[in-house]
Amino acid sequence: QVQLVESGGGLVQAGGSLRLSCSASGSIFSINAMGWYRQAPGKQRELVATITSGGRTNYADSVKGRFTISTISRDNGKNMVYLQMNNLKPEDTAVYYCNVEVGVLYRSFWGQGTQVTVSS
Repeated sequence: QVQLVESGGGLVQAGGSLRLSCSASGSIFSINAMGWYRQAPGKQRELVATITSGGRTNYADSVKGRFTISTISRDNGKNMVYLQMNNLKPEDTAVYYCNVEVGVLYRSFWGQGTQVTVSS
């Protein structure tokens, strides 16, 4: 099993920044993609950004241009992934979840989520 623990969420004013962190532990032999997803009240969970083991990144259209400067990054030695969020908007308010894909079967694991609230 793999355990994921997110941190860094909180309340911020519009235009502000937050940095989310996610630490992976447990039966980890190789982590493939790591990513961040979010779920706003009444909406489905959606992709925010992902990063492969080789450092290739992918961002949702809704965050491109705002989150794409020094945004998703990972530390393979520490099994951690980060999400730097800049110029936050009220519509970014959601629970943010860390996700990793592990091993040759690309098993997917989720964290418990961290709340991000952006006030106008």
